[in-house]
Amino acid sequence: MYLHIGNQVNIRQRDIVGIIDADRTTTSWITRKFLSEAQKKELVSSANYEIPKSFVLYRDRADGKYKIYFSQLSTSALWGRMNSLFDDSSHGAGKA
Repeated sequence: MYLHIGNQVNIRQRDIVGIIDADRTTTSWITRKFLSEAQKKELVSSANYEIPKSFVLYRDRADGKYKIYFSQLSTSALWGRMNSLFDDSSHGAGKA
């Protein structure tokens, strides 16, 4: 299954390592350093040109590298999308 993170960008769920709130974490110097180093190595992409609310850390199947995708969607929206894929009611099955 894939998680749609905005602007027609989909990431395979089993490749996702984390969904991180950009507002809360980018105030930390260590996170800024991590993102800066990843950007220098061209491992950072953006799903949109809007101010990002979150970023997704994932492993790229093509080259096995860990990469970052910024999204204009909030972490709660992305988590909601992920959880809805595993909700039994969305698959037509009743709850026991």
